[in-house]
Amino acid sequence: QVQLVESGGGLVQAEGSLRLACVVSGGTFSSYVMGWFRQAPGKEREFVAGISWSGGYTDYSDSVEGRFTIFRDNAKKMVYLQMNGLKFEDTAVYYCAAGRRTGARLASGYDYWGRGTQVTVSS
Repeated sequence: QVQLVESGGGLVQAEGSLRLACVVSGGTFSSYVMGWFRQAPGKEREFVAGISWSGGYTDYSDSVEGRFTIFRDNAKKMVYLQMNGLKFEDTAVYYCAAGRRTGARLASGYDYWGRGTQVTVSS
C-alpha cells in the first residue's frame, strides 16, 4: 500500500518562504512521477508543480513559476516544494501526489494522494 504524508505547512507572512516535504512509503518511489497540488476554500484542486521520476523534468503552473521549486531525493523517498516569495493567494491546503504520467497536470493523472498540509500566508 502506497502512503504519502506531507509536512512543513504553517503560517507565514507575505514574501516569506516555506519548504513542504512529502515522504512516500510502499511502492517503488523512484518509479513515480510526483506532483504538488493545492486547494483553496471554495476552489477546485489545482496543479502546482510536477517532477519526473529522475528529477530531470520539472513543470510549474504559471502562478508559481519562478517562485516555487520542486525537487526529490529518491534515496530518502521524499519530494519537496520550496516556496519563496509567498503571496496571500498561495494560501491553500497543499497535497502531494504520486503517479506514472510525466507531465500530468490533472489530478486524475495521479494515483496516490496525501492528506494535505495547510499553508496560510498573511498579507
